[in-house]
Parts: sequence; C-alpha cells; structure tokens
Amino acid sequence: MNPFGLFLIAATALFPAYQLFALPDIADKVALFSQYLGLAALILMAWGQILATRLRGIETVFGGLDRVYVLHKWAGIVAMAAVLMHDTIDAEMRGLGRETALNELAETLGEVSLYGLLVLVVISVATFIPYHLWKWTHKAMGALFVAATFHFFFIMKPFAMTDPAGIYTGFFCLAGIAAYLWTMVPERLRPSHAYRIAMPEQTGGALALTMTPEGAGLRRPLPGQFGILSFSGAGTGEPHPFTFSGIAPDGTLRVTIKALGDFTTSLRGSLEVGQALHIQGPFGRFRLSGKGREVWIAGGIGITPFLAWAEALGDNAGTVDLFYCVSSRNAAPHLAEITELAKAKQNLRLHVIASAQGARLTAEGVADVVGGDLSKARVSFCGPLALRAALQTGLRRYGVTPRRFHYEEFEFRTGVGLKQLAQWIVNRTWRETQPSKSYQG
Repeated sequence: MNPFGLFLIAATALFPAYQLFALPDIADKVALFSQYLGLAALILMAWGQILATRLRGIETVFGGLDRVYVLHKWAGIVAMAAVLMHDTIDAEMRGLGRETALNELAETLGEVSLYGLLVLVVISVATFIPYHLWKWTHKAMGALFVAATFHFFFIMKPFAMTDPAGIYTGFFCLAGIAAYLWTMVPERLRPSHAYRIAMPEQTGGALALTMTPEGAGLRRPLPGQFGILSFSGAGTGEPHPFTFSGIAPDGTLRVTIKALGDFTTSLRGSLEVGQALHIQGPFGRFRLSGKGREVWIAGGIGITPFLAWAEALGDNAGTVDLFYCVSSRNAAPHLAEITELAKAKQNLRLHVIASAQGARLTAEGVADVVGGDLSKARVSFCGPLALRAALQTGLRRYGVTPRRFHYEEFEFRTGVGLKQLAQWIVNRTWRETQPSKSYQG
C-alpha cells in the first residue's frame, strides 16, 4: 500500500477538526466533536466510493488494486465507527434557530442511513454471506451514502454550507456520489478492450486461454499484472480478475483458469474458440524486480504471474530460485513450460515440491536451498493464504523482513479478523488458566 495514499485519506478526514474548532463562540465542545465525527465519516465514505471505481490513477496514488480494496474496506469500517460515535454523542447545539420540515426530513434520513449502513457493513465483512447477496447489499451502501449526504446538506449545524467547512465536506460528498454513480454503470459500458479466444488448452488441472485483441489491445501490460475479464455467452456476465500467464509482443494475452469456485467451474464448460470477451486493465503492482537475489514461491495456480516473470527474466538479472508447490506433477499447470524456461535461462532454478510424493515446502527448506542468510533476498509469493502465513513467519528467522516478502491480496472480499481475534483470546485465556510449572532440581 502506498503510504502517501493512506496519509492523504487520513489528512482529509482530520482537516474538518481544524475547521470546526476554529469556529468562534462555540461553547459546547462535546457536541462540536460529535459534529466533527459526522463530517469525518462522510469523507471516509466518499473515499470508499472513490476507491471502488477502479479509475486510472487510483493505483498510482494508493498502491495495487488489491491494496486499494483493503483500504476501501477499512475506510468503510472506520466511517461506520465514527457514525456510531456521532449518533451516541449528542451533536445537537442550542441557538441554531427553529427547525423546518426540511431539517426534520434530513434528521430522519440520517437515522435511516445510520441503521442501514450498520446492517450492510455487518453483511459486508461477514464472509459467510453468499456472494450474490453481498454484491447487491454492497452497492446499496452508495444509496445510503446519498441519504447521509442529504442529512449533511440540510441538517441544522453551526456553520453554513457556504462556509469553508460546508464547502470542503460538501465537495467530498458530491465526489463520492459521482463515484457511486460510476460504479453503477454496467460493466459493458465501461472502458475496456475487445478480445477473442484463440486457443483454449488444458494444462494440468487448469485451462489456459490464449486471447487475441480485436483492434487495440491493452496498453503495455507488465509481467505480474492482471485484467478483469467479462465473457460473452458464457452463462454469466460477472467480471472476474485473472492474472496474465502470458504476454506476447503482438498483444496476445493468456490467462490460466482453475475451477476453484462456482464462477470458474461454470466458466470452464462454456468457453470456445472465437468467443468474444472484454478486458479491463491492466491492474496490479506485483512486478518483476530483476535485481539481486530473488526467491519466487508459487502454490498451484499461483504459478501464473511467475510464468510471465520467467519469460521476461533478463540474462543480467540475479539468480532466482522458483519453488513450485503442487499436489502432483500431473495436476501442475504449465509444468512443462516452466521447466523449459528454467533450462533456457541460466539464472532461473526450478524446484518442484509435490505433496503427493510426501514433500512439503517450509522456511527451513527454502533456506537450505537458497542459503542460510536470506536478509538480502527478495521473496515473492503467490498461492494459498495458509502457506503464505506459514512461510512469512518461518522466513523471518532467516532475515526476510515484511518489506522483503511481496505478495498480492487476491482475497478482495475479506472479514475483519474476528476469527483470529477470538482464537487469540481463547488461547491466551487457556494459557493463563493453566497451573504454572516450577523447576525442581
């Protein structure tokens, strides 16, 4: 995540505090603080809508699209906490005049947006909610944001909409509404590039799709990036992200699809040569470094970005150890291709770890192959979350800091860590209730 983007959101949400507390003749500072919480919540909700647009430049400011979605989620959660505190702390100020029917309507819409957003945020972070329900309730947040904007514009407050505080927060509200309207535009009407399937090919337990552009293709996709694909006539119009496993100079692209869920399972049975599709992108900041000592770790279908990396690996790049973790060699996508690339490139060393043969990749195994001190190596990972967590923890003992362990967060829809928190509390409580052991000589 780009620290500048995080600072930008925090600074814009904090600035209204200066605007409000600079107002003259405000005695009730508690109510004024509640007013600030409401403004900060609106600004954070506006940022949440802006981050969801996938517009060009978003990744430049905030980091890769995977990190943008994480930031989008936490902006919404913090905004919801601010709204709850705003509602709990009395924001009503005396001497602001007599309420009108418009003021009362704004009050009512504020209550509607509060409780509606509370329900939808719970649904959003509850990963057991079915995706189709989550998707539509997530879009409904924008409508409640519009209600919250109406509440802000027409509620009685200690400043006018023409004052700096009103103009500043009002600008964010309107920008957020514009972003929400953009996200409601059908995917087929958004900027994209037309392609056709040239060759579907089975590789291990996955399907590789080679796609040729219809006219101008994507503009300079880089190894490791992904596109958001929308297939026509595939039984579903739902766009889906896929990493490019092949990028040719003539604009031809390849993605590799493994049946991991309802979408990919249904998709594989409905694709054919000549079928049209549209690609948005390219997205992502999972880039090839090509400098110094590198370790690449792929788990199953996580080999896809490394295929493009390996193809682009220059002769002058440092030595790369690629660990490819698979269930079996027969089920490993593109195993023959990556094996040939490793033979052709003197600085690429391939290590296949097949669990069917009893092999399992550990941090100790990586260190034994690469060398005990990994503090100067850059580790790049793409694969299952459990394997990533285990290797991140284990490799720290060999000098691999979090800044040197690179990965992309493909779980765009995530919770807030409640399971991990509950497990931590249970483990800690259990340890504290155990009788202490003393050393007896």
